[in-house]
Amino acid sequence: MSEAQEFDVTARIEAPLHGSEVAILRGALAYQRDTLRWKCAGLTGEQLAQQCPPTGMTLGGLMKHLSLVESQWFDHWFRDAGYAPPFDGVDWAVTEDDWEFESARDDPPEELRALFDEAVRRSDAVVDEALTRGGLDEESVRRSPKTAQTFTLRWILVHMIEEYARHNGHADLIRESIDGQTG
Repeated sequence: MSEAQEFDVTARIEAPLHGSEVAILRGALAYQRDTLRWKCAGLTGEQLAQQCPPTGMTLGGLMKHLSLVESQWFDHWFRDAGYAPPFDGVDWAVTEDDWEFESARDDPPEELRALFDEAVRRSDAVVDEALTRGGLDEESVRRSPKTAQTFTLRWILVHMIEEYARHNGHADLIRESIDGQTG
């Protein structure tokens, strides 16, 4: 059983109520990321792999999935730089859709947390660089396969907030089923 890591919920980044569009979007995304950290904190590897039927989702799986989503949007779609490790070594053409959820069951909590933190760090660096070039209107290198249009950085940030908010709802339910923690 791996050692559990705590998260000080009082240190969770709050999204600003006033400020520039950049500050509000980045603050809202940081808040959602910290919410996931909080929901996964203080749990062992066994607890991070625990399911809340009828879903097969786990908190560890959500951490790994959102690490993939960070790389997918900022590395793959926005920069066209490929996926970050370990996702760069996965043959997505033959891999099952839930690979990150399934494989997370075998990952130690320290590795899942480090993967998540590194994915966030990399994404923030991409955002920092893009903001110096074109601001929120900076366009992705890759185009949407559905519309053939580029994605703006603004759209990606809003989409990431949406993605986290949806999955943090799942995390709330899974965490409560593990140890009763709510909030």
